[in-house]
Amino acid sequence: MSSPSKKPSVLAVGRLYCDFIFTGLPRMPTLGTEVFADSFGAHAGGGAFITAAHLSQLGHASFLAAMLPQAPYNDLMQSDLTTSNVDLSMCASLSNEDGPQMTVAMVSDSDRSFLTHRAGPAFPKISVNDIKKHDVRHIHIGEITSLIANPDIIDMAHSLGITISTDCGWDDDFDARQLQPFLGKIDLFLPNQTEMDELQNTCIGDKLASITVVKRGDQGATLFAPGQTLNMPAFLTEVIDTTGAGDAFNAGFLSMWLEGASHETSLKAGNQRGALSVRTRGGFSPVTGSACIS
Repeated sequence: MSSPSKKPSVLAVGRLYCDFIFTGLPRMPTLGTEVFADSFGAHAGGGAFITAAHLSQLGHASFLAAMLPQAPYNDLMQSDLTTSNVDLSMCASLSNEDGPQMTVAMVSDSDRSFLTHRAGPAFPKISVNDIKKHDVRHIHIGEITSLIANPDIIDMAHSLGITISTDCGWDDDFDARQLQPFLGKIDLFLPNQTEMDELQNTCIGDKLASITVVKRGDQGATLFAPGQTLNMPAFLTEVIDTTGAGDAFNAGFLSMWLEGASHETSLKAGNQRGALSVRTRGGFSPVTGSACIS
């Protein structure tokens, strides 16, 4: 682990996936056809881990609560888990009976698609003592389905005076109405534009969290807060793989927001981190920590 940081400690919770990422596809596969990728790699994935890894690179004491895989998937992810410097002491392991938890990501120049298998619980039970022991000042949830399955984490965070944020995450089976009871209790909601459009078309209308940041890819990001709407353009950069770019954005935004920076500064930091992420394959790369973009 890296040396202790003066920046606020953050706990990210959510599903940890083994990402099999195919990049450079000439087109997306269709039934009865075959396409060939220019590049392939296996990486640690899932929104919680990717955000935690980027927060660690940004100097935060970063903790992950997730279910670790069994062999052979643990071996495929070990390098990413180690080089991320994320503290895994609040993680537990999936059983062999749970099976693998994995995502196949297919990336072409103009589109991307994911095929995912979930297994077992999203993350192990977290206690008040865990939070106090590590002086956690913020909890970030990788996907809204994990929050809905574990709603007590909101009350625990608030009882300890800890702020809480959540990404959205795509799920065809997700009933958007399940989100309504939680929006008013979340300090920061971080959906992408597609997710936000779907939510607004189904149930939530204009009922947003205290702060809602909508990630719009190469169009930048838009923040909604009481009495304020703020747009921030994206950084122009070479794009290799957009997997996890939104989760990297979360880390950049959170890092500045937790230190009391303005919304404008936080949005810029989020866009910068997202732009750095798309330069390499996978949601997290050790080289991102030393890279810069302007």
